Amino acid sequence: MKESCPGSREIKNPSPEEIICAFCTQKNEIWTDEPDTICKGCGKTITRDMVPSCIQWCPAAKECVGIEKYEKLMKKLNEQNS
Repeated sequence: MKESCPGSREIKNPSPEEIICAFCTQKNEIWTDEPDTICKGCGKTITRDMVPSCIQWCPAAKECVGIEKYEKLMKKLNEQNS
């Protein structure tokens, strides 16, 4: 069985985190593989800070985490760095 790199574990095996809405201060659950979520208090899109990830430089990233997840995360990372 082929093992994945340690950097992709959080993306491939997400866990819940708590994020506070900057608009209404409602606590919301967001998963570690999600760049944003809809606030259950006010309905606005809230974004968590994206940290540098192996998907930004690894040539096998698309294959490792899946094309859909890769594109979603890269889009948000690029927006954050603009």
